[in-house]
Amino acid sequence: MRLSVIVPVYNEVKSIEEIIRRVRATQLADEIIIVDDGSTDGTRDLLANIDGQGGARVILHEKNQGKGAAVRTGIGAATGEVLLIQDADLEYDPREYPCLLQPIEEGLADVVYGSRFLGAPHRAILFWNMLANKILTLLTNLLYNNILTDMETGYKVFRREVVAEMPLHARRFDFEPEFTAKVLKRKWRIYEVPISFHPRDYSEGKKIRMKDAFIAVWTLIKYRFVD
Repeated sequence: MRLSVIVPVYNEVKSIEEIIRRVRATQLADEIIIVDDGSTDGTRDLLANIDGQGGARVILHEKNQGKGAAVRTGIGAATGEVLLIQDADLEYDPREYPCLLQPIEEGLADVVYGSRFLGAPHRAILFWNMLANKILTLLTNLLYNNILTDMETGYKVFRREVVAEMPLHARRFDFEPEFTAKVLKRKWRIYEVPISFHPRDYSEGKKIRMKDAFIAVWTLIKYRFVD
């Protein structure tokens, strides 16, 4: 089972080398697709040394378009049978890959979400961010009749055929609700596994903001009725 790891990147000069080192250390990624979304902090200089080494391929967006756009570019470039989205900010630990991949390898799931709220160890999270995540997940379950615990998780793993004919339009952080909505409407099998989580705060470079929660609400409602 060939695994493609997609790494969307924007201004992560402090963490990009370390996250790629950790991904490689798993020895599970057959290719690492790094999509730099218009970084201006020196990240691109580091990526020039990473490109072509150890299965890594770097794709550059000339200007910042948003995480969703970077993920979509990565999906289009990936060649693996299974795709895994890996944020570049060290909040998610690649040592979780075996647990994330197991349900797909065993034929139990088409899509796996790494849930931050199933009891695994994690650093104390910002309260309002956690509350927003809980509300968005509840809305997802109400609209799509499911029992997810963490719709907004950055760790999403899926078979290539899941997105083969799925129209994706997200440009920013609306990727998570759009992808989830369309997976649930298409009745793909979703499995959740607990993951550890090391959240950073805004002073450390966290990019998602409260306004993104309102965009997510609209996205969930919109795709409940249109595709």
